[in-house]
Amino acid sequence: MTTSNDISGNRPENLPRHVAIIMDGNGRWAQARGLDRSEGHSEGVKTVRRITEAASRAGIEYLTLYTFSTENWNRPQAEVDALMHLIVIAIERETPDLIKNNVRLQMIGDKSRMPDEALHRLERCIEETSKGTGLTLVLAISYSSRWEIVEACKRIASEVSEGIMSLDKIDDKIVASHLSTAGMPDPDLLIRTGGDMRVSNFLLWQIAYSELYVTSTYWPDFSEEDFQEAITSYGSRQRRFGLTGEQVK
Repeated sequence: MTTSNDISGNRPENLPRHVAIIMDGNGRWAQARGLDRSEGHSEGVKTVRRITEAASRAGIEYLTLYTFSTENWNRPQAEVDALMHLIVIAIERETPDLIKNNVRLQMIGDKSRMPDEALHRLERCIEETSKGTGLTLVLAISYSSRWEIVEACKRIASEVSEGIMSLDKIDDKIVASHLSTAGMPDPDLLIRTGGDMRVSNFLLWQIAYSELYVTSTYWPDFSEEDFQEAITSYGSRQRRFGLTGEQVK
């Protein structure tokens, strides 16, 4: 993996700090070629490497990839087992290069549902890359936004009941600070491959003002040029956050 070592402090205004991606189309890519769905997932891992490199070179600070949703646990057990194995093996294989290229790895999601061995191996990779100060690569594994928001509500309610926090102090900043993405900027750009026009329970709170970019290209075919096209599209948009165009200017 060849990436830039540091995030530039002189970033262009039209460059997103945080890009989130729904990596869709692995299974359909494989089926269109008469292959087993697992072949699509394996090919998708190559795209993860390619786009991580592209994001780092571009100066993106955070790249969050929807890797495995809580709904994915309902897939056939053989596919779930293969996905878990593939995810862990791929991360372990890439960890030395992540360290070399100053990339920090993080995970968000319901760790309680992860197989113990897979979770232990992932946490070891996260620890080994923890000193990286370049791109932060966030893997959403066993993740759903509704789960995340419910868990945040539980923690806030517990703090109120224990007298740690008063009810009238709860605002959007408090909620955000109890999400699994606490401390990260919200995604500026959400990319979805595979053509489906939905957000699939991904970062629902955080993408309130994200720019959306959907492409029919399946994830295994998503190239660095495709990624750059999405970044260029983002850079051409006016982000108003509820203001008028004149106010933004």
